[in-house]
Amino acid sequence: MRVLGIETSCDETAAAIVTHEGEVLSNVVASQIPVHKKYGGVVPELASRAHLEAILPVIDEALSRAKTTRESIDCVAVTKGPGLIGALMVGVHTAKALAYSLDKKLVGVHHIEAHLAAVRLWDLDDPNPADVSYPHVALAVSGGHTALYQVNGPGDVHQLGQTLDDAAGEAYDKVATMLGLGYPGGQVIDDHAKTGDPNAIQFPRAWLGKRHDDFSFSGLKTSVRYHLRNHGVPTGQALYDLCASFQEAVVHVLAKKTLRAAARCGVRDVVAAGGVAANSRLRHVLRERAQDMRPALNVHIPPIRFCTDNAAMIAGLGAWYLQNGIHSDLLTLDASAGLPIPSPCEP
Repeated sequence: MRVLGIETSCDETAAAIVTHEGEVLSNVVASQIPVHKKYGGVVPELASRAHLEAILPVIDEALSRAKTTRESIDCVAVTKGPGLIGALMVGVHTAKALAYSLDKKLVGVHHIEAHLAAVRLWDLDDPNPADVSYPHVALAVSGGHTALYQVNGPGDVHQLGQTLDDAAGEAYDKVATMLGLGYPGGQVIDDHAKTGDPNAIQFPRAWLGKRHDDFSFSGLKTSVRYHLRNHGVPTGQALYDLCASFQEAVVHVLAKKTLRAAARCGVRDVVAAGGVAANSRLRHVLRERAQDMRPALNVHIPPIRFCTDNAAMIAGLGAWYLQNGIHSDLLTLDASAGLPIPSPCEP
């Protein structure tokens, strides 16, 4: 079985072909960073227009790279939410038209669950997909989302906690803007932090007391703003130190809360996914600290190309739905669609 995946939830127009075994035959992403960079963030109307221009060429390129045709695919899977409503509509209506004209199955996929399932994807560059047991705890962390989940199986995902304000990736972008490093900020701050001292500045960590699985990064962002107001925007080594200190504050909270939730829920496997899961420091700290746990935990993180928004994760989860008899239609298209609450492992 071959599934065509379509992803247009935000500012990436993507299409992919994935088999029922999770093999990625093609994965094409058209980035809109040049469109939005001068605004310092994603402009929804511009994103929708860019999707309209790119969607069909991207699909054709995905089919070509997979050496397949529209007629030979078995299913069309598409992101149905959450995301920018105008952007989502481009992908959903394109998927509906293709499925109808080709008489193929159509499945709507939840964007966040697809991120969490991306660890099961594989290709010739990484032929060994993660062997993740159920249930497991998963951290979804990106520019728009920061949340913890317990994943009991395909389509059975329960939220443990979420950010109360800024997502981690959003904090990266805003701090990068303050520092004059441009947009998007995650990669450039990560690069600067590699030669910085993470203990140079003691930025705050929000632990939130009894809300032990929730996150908050607005206070950290404000602390950076006050630091810059008092000391000015640094250059050279001082800039690298500030980036490293800010990043350490984010990563410390993400890693500690994720591993603590895994221990409380009694699971052995932890997944981290989403754009911020590409961060080198987060990947290192999660794996290192998981090995220090007793018993040690297994951390699974997708290859970087499957962390950022892509259509392979949409196609892969769509195929997983079909194999497990899970029905997910497109009648509930919702820009703010959430995964089920509450968690079954609340203390």
